[in-house]
Amino acid sequence: MTVIKPEIYLNKLVYLPLLMLAACSITPKQPDYAALISAEQQRVEQWQNFPQQTDVAYLNDLIDSDMFDGLLQTAMQSNPSLQQTLLTLQIRQSQLTEAAAEKRPVISSGFSALNSSDSDASFGADLSVSWQADLWGKLADNERAAELDITEQNLLYQSARDTLAAEVMQVWLTLIAQQRAIDIEQQRNDSLQQTESFILQRYRQGLGTLEELDLARSAVATSSARVESLTEDFRQQSIQLKTLIGQVDNPQFELPEDYPQVVIPEIDLPQQSLNRRPDLLAAYAAIQAASARTEVAYKDLLPSLNLQAVLEDVGSSPRASLFTAPVWSLLGQLTAPLYQGGQLRAAAEVSELDTAIAYQQYRDTLLNAVTEIEQALSQEQALVKRQQHIETALASAENNLLQYQANYRSGLFTILDLLTVQQQTYDLQAQLDDLIYQRLLNRISLGLALGLEARA
Repeated sequence: MTVIKPEIYLNKLVYLPLLMLAACSITPKQPDYAALISAEQQRVEQWQNFPQQTDVAYLNDLIDSDMFDGLLQTAMQSNPSLQQTLLTLQIRQSQLTEAAAEKRPVISSGFSALNSSDSDASFGADLSVSWQADLWGKLADNERAAELDITEQNLLYQSARDTLAAEVMQVWLTLIAQQRAIDIEQQRNDSLQQTESFILQRYRQGLGTLEELDLARSAVATSSARVESLTEDFRQQSIQLKTLIGQVDNPQFELPEDYPQVVIPEIDLPQQSLNRRPDLLAAYAAIQAASARTEVAYKDLLPSLNLQAVLEDVGSSPRASLFTAPVWSLLGQLTAPLYQGGQLRAAAEVSELDTAIAYQQYRDTLLNAVTEIEQALSQEQALVKRQQHIETALASAENNLLQYQANYRSGLFTILDLLTVQQQTYDLQAQLDDLIYQRLLNRISLGLALGLEARA
């Protein structure tokens, strides 16, 4: 082991300012990604506003339902995908501990025994302390990158929670909508069966034709098939809900007959909404982490200073070797990479490009966020207008159906005319119910797009 006297080691520190000047010339100046991101957000146009907005604090406050809250709590605790995201967060926390440990001294000890045929047995013990001086802040940058990894993963976990909450809410509404669709179709089927019975009586009395009876029976069979299809859709959606909440057995719940009230979340300024979205915040943290690792990669090109202090002793017995007459030594080692075939330089350039990729990924997430918000706002406006038109059409169709039923009994219209009007009326009922369902579903998508957080 080479022993350096303390005064010689101190003389070598005179060269450190010159090395630090060289470090400034090696480390490149990275783009100001924060300014670029701010400029991107400022180009987003103002959102359109709607009346009847509600200032809700959490995503699941959009729906007021105790049964739904119970399902959501089960999903937060049992959904396997969400639990994997949480475990990844715990891994990032352990990795931060590893990165922080690199800045601290390393203490190690050893004990050895030697026995040969031509000499007496000897025993040795040593205690060493080694430490890498963080001259250029490389270890601090690495620790900062690990901290940003935790920030990113924590935001991704929040985003996963919010997405899961929205999916459970949407499946919950879908089950209610499918149950209502089954009821509407069953009402259509009952009406068609009554029409079939009436036609059968007329046919037996010689007042109707066989073609009329076949048309009525065909309409009943078609409606019955639609009931079976809707029932199967309901079962499939129930299975989907079971998967979302992370249970292999069927959850026990009761669906309300009517849709729950789903409010419109408050529409904030674009920058306020975007800066609330956890996926965007996570993407920004990824840029910062990649930038810190770029600093580390370029600082790997610089010299490194390692210090080591060793206390050792050798004796003829184990007891005598336990530092009864120890010898100490101090080693200072300043090393610099001279030639590695361009490996370190290439690694630094790759890391710099990874940072640029992270910025483009942020832009992609930003564009998706703006698109989601604008589409949800536009969809809300379009659905309102469509619902108004269908409500008007349904009111007219119901009045028309009453007239056709009376005129058919009087023999003024054929069964085909009556069945056509019946189909139109129930089709309009189904359309109206579906539009209401789509509006409620869209409001959940809007709340998620605006960055509302799911309440724990």
